[in-house]
Amino acid sequence: MLRFGILSTAKIGRDAVMPAIQDAENCVVTAVASRDLAKARALADRFGAPHAFGTYEEMLASDVIDAVYIPLPTSQHVEWARKAAKAGKHVLVEKPLALKAEEIEALISTRNTARVLISEAFMVTYAPVWLKVRELLAEGAIGDLQHVQGAFSYFNRDPGNMRNIPELGGGALPDIGVYPTITTRFATGKEPQRVQATVRRDPEFGTDIYASVKADFGSFELSFYISTQLASRQLMVFHGTEGTIEVKSPFNADRWGAEEIELTNQKHTVSQIFRFPDSRQYRKQAEAFSRAVAGEAVEVVTLESSLMNQRFIDAIYRAADHDGWEAV
Repeated sequence: MLRFGILSTAKIGRDAVMPAIQDAENCVVTAVASRDLAKARALADRFGAPHAFGTYEEMLASDVIDAVYIPLPTSQHVEWARKAAKAGKHVLVEKPLALKAEEIEALISTRNTARVLISEAFMVTYAPVWLKVRELLAEGAIGDLQHVQGAFSYFNRDPGNMRNIPELGGGALPDIGVYPTITTRFATGKEPQRVQATVRRDPEFGTDIYASVKADFGSFELSFYISTQLASRQLMVFHGTEGTIEVKSPFNADRWGAEEIELTNQKHTVSQIFRFPDSRQYRKQAEAFSRAVAGEAVEVVTLESSLMNQRFIDAIYRAADHDGWEAV
């Protein structure tokens, strides 16, 4: 059993990742760390974890854990991933891993020296729905892929929410723009060559709240929009010469709506519907990470893939500053 320490009492950890680790077959939450020992103890007790620490450093220095999960604010992800790796702990770190590609480049060097696993927690890459999309594309179910369309939005103007605080790594692109990019790259196995983009920022918060992106992948295009100040929507559609693949609940599996893939033919007649009633993508993520730590040949999100995804996001920001194409 891989013994996880949870670095902070953040909501995503409490509500999604910690329950998944406890539900998994090959890992367990052993400790919780917080700058408030009482909060750490309360969360540890809630999940039956025997250890609680009043500082992050204490937990990293202990021998009661093998790995850490980091759900801190985005601006602190790289810092604590580096500290954990240097302490000899394997690291599962919440997305987005970083705010600039060069931060990940430096972390790759740290990983290689420490000889630990560091993986960005893109739970979608472990979801059965996305494994099926990749399979359908690979077998030519819709002919030659020509276009991918995506959307991800919600409405949040809470000034205290980290998504609206630039210093904590807030913004629409870091929070949700990474999903159309990672899922397109994952499902197709292709990388973008250049992008065009429009980005709008909130005049009060200073964070990006809307982006409209067009990306050239060579053999196909991806177009998507994302926003933190629009009515909620999630959509991913893969359009080929012989049909379409529409992912009904592409990102927040089990929470947004029914997880389905609708496969249509050239005449837009539905040929098949694939349903995934209980994907448990967070559990599958924890189990895959634990197997990889144990040396098994399983697929996890590598820092090299995270680097490519962040280069994509960085290019979108650059492209928004001028008309025309920006190389990724």
